Amino acid sequence: MGIDVTNTNGVPMEAMLADFGARVRSLRKERSLTTEKLAQSAGVSAGLISQIERGHGNPSFATLVQLAHGLQLPVGQLLQPTETEQVVVRKDERRRLDSHGLATDDGGVYELLTPDLNGALEANWVVTPPGYDTSATPYTHNGEEFGIVLSGTKDVFLDGVRHRLEAGDSIRYSSTIPHWYANPSQTEACTAVWVSTPPTW
Repeated sequence: MGIDVTNTNGVPMEAMLADFGARVRSLRKERSLTTEKLAQSAGVSAGLISQIERGHGNPSFATLVQLAHGLQLPVGQLLQPTETEQVVVRKDERRRLDSHGLATDDGGVYELLTPDLNGALEANWVVTPPGYDTSATPYTHNGEEFGIVLSGTKDVFLDGVRHRLEAGDSIRYSSTIPHWYANPSQTEACTAVWVSTPPTW
């Protein structure tokens, strides 16, 4: 007979660790900290943080104290169980995100459509102003992306090959391919919905 590894409330230990790891990751992302930056401020290894965020680590109390210090919050708040999952994001409640270089004063908008960054995917509402171009900073990361243009025009470059999307057009590609974006119009902003898996923030 196998051993039922649970806590005193009957919750499997694996689920508790996964939930805790997701909470650490979300708190780190909210503070715009990389794994390395958090590791430096908390005095632990980046590998340990990565392991914890993936739900594979069972941190000691000393490690919890160090993580809380690195995240600048009380230990009790770090250990607080996740509240009932939010499933709806109202238009006026979207969280504005760092736009990977999109200036905040040029009409650009980058908002999170998913309730948080804890799930398997991240969806964003993206508005790029006329003439916007990220060719100077191509992106490359693990995962896959999907995008659909709602209005305007968006050029998606995959390893230098341009794919022009008009309203109603969509695209899917591997994020490991160097990619960048441009709005070729000089008069009209482009509105699109972009989905990434796993979350990239």
